[in-house]
Formats: sequence, structure tokens, C-alpha cells
Amino acid sequence: MKIRKGVIDLVMESSKDSLPNEFAALLKAKRDVIYEIALLPGTISGDRSAIMQLWARPMDLGYVGTIHSHPSGVIHPSDEDRNLYSKFGNIHIIVGYPFNSYSWRAFNNEGIEIKLEMIP
Repeated sequence: MKIRKGVIDLVMESSKDSLPNEFAALLKAKRDVIYEIALLPGTISGDRSAIMQLWARPMDLGYVGTIHSHPSGVIHPSDEDRNLYSKFGNIHIIVGYPFNSYSWRAFNNEGIEIKLEMIP
């Protein structure tokens, strides 16, 4: 699986704009390339969590996981993150402060870090 650099750039800027709250969205892929995000209506963002209303997601098989920010800069899944990962998707990304092109990690649905190639 790969991800477009533009997706990471967009999420980093959105995460900066959301400070001190978390930012959260869904990841959409085609042919093993994550190429866009989707914002879910009713998402609640706070300074310690972001809660997405997964029941509101479009019925589209292109959604492969989630992406969200950790304003603290800790780029490891919390217990709440792992719980979400087990319920939806196979790819989950956490971006962390200072929100640059190096401050992110990808995880599988068990919360184990995986490699995800960034492409132009």
C-alpha cells in the first residue's frame, strides 16, 4: 500500500488548523494507493480524542482505514485507537506534532506499525 504525499500534506495542515484538538478522517484508496480523505459528519474533536461516527460513512469499499492527529506528538496508538482499528479498516495513520512530512506512522488493524510508502 502507498499514500500520496498530497494526502499527508493536507492532513498535516488540517491538524495544525485543529490545534489544540485532534483531527480525524477516513482514508480512501484505489489500486493500493491512498489518494484522498473523507470527513465524516458528526465527528467530535477534543483535545484528548476525536470521535468519528463510523455509522455515517458512505457505503463505499474504497475506504480502507482512518487517519488522525495526536497534538501531543506521541505517534503510537492508544487503547482507544486500537479498539477503533479492530472495528474498521486495515490501514490507520497517526500524525503528530510538529505535523511535518516525517511525523507520521501507519498501523494495521491490530495496532502494529507497518511501512507505507509515500509517493508524489
